[in-house]
Amino acid sequence: MATMPDTAQLVTKVRQLYRQVAENPRGDFHFELGEQLALRLGYEPVRLAALPGPAVESFAGVGYFFDLANLQAGETVLDLGSGSGMDAFYAAGLVGAAGRVIGVDFTPEQTDKARRLAGEADLHQVEFLAAPIERLPWPDETVDCVISNGVINLCANKAAVFAEAARVLKPGGRMAIADIISEAQLTESIVGNADLWASCIGGATQEQQYLATIEAAGFTLREVRDNPYEFLSEQARTAGKTYGVKSVSVLAVRKGPR
Repeated sequence: MATMPDTAQLVTKVRQLYRQVAENPRGDFHFELGEQLALRLGYEPVRLAALPGPAVESFAGVGYFFDLANLQAGETVLDLGSGSGMDAFYAAGLVGAAGRVIGVDFTPEQTDKARRLAGEADLHQVEFLAAPIERLPWPDETVDCVISNGVINLCANKAAVFAEAARVLKPGGRMAIADIISEAQLTESIVGNADLWASCIGGATQEQQYLATIEAAGFTLREVRDNPYEFLSEQARTAGKTYGVKSVSVLAVRKGPR
């Protein structure tokens, strides 16, 4: 297995990049941001238009999964790597005032922005917590659905992320996520490069290994599909062609009692 970059260095790189996403979404990134990306991925235009504009502007997701999540009124949803809050706010519109949405992110600027937007929009059922998604500050078996968009690939310990998702979900609860994976195993030089990890390339696990890690955490896979997502930079596009780096959406269901 290829050697991963130093965890502290990786955390620093990721925080630096996504601080820029929060503060300067019109900046120059290797990936697309904003409303047009969300629409192309499959978000409903009417629901999208009802969300706080600055959250949509900083949206950096890689796929659509809310049809897979099938959220119901009154459910509790936990968003792993919630960023500026767009998916959390979108989920809030589906679970309604009787539901609850918790976003978790470790980039302070993203969490601060999401909290501010939630307050301005009077979305009392949405809250944002500052924490790594490998160690969720949330009790066992209290969540109906876990969602995440383009974030788990940034984590060095994906097994811990999926184990935490299984821990907080009720038996039979769903995990609906979009993420970057690869069809072929990446080379040592790519996996060991912290800059490429922060750019959603270096951490792209080979697809079968990624899905096996989900199952090992206590999930049953229900659906896996490719997304119409494309990188912007030539380096990222080359990786996509060479190693099959791509976006997928996944639906998995937590098995019974632990």
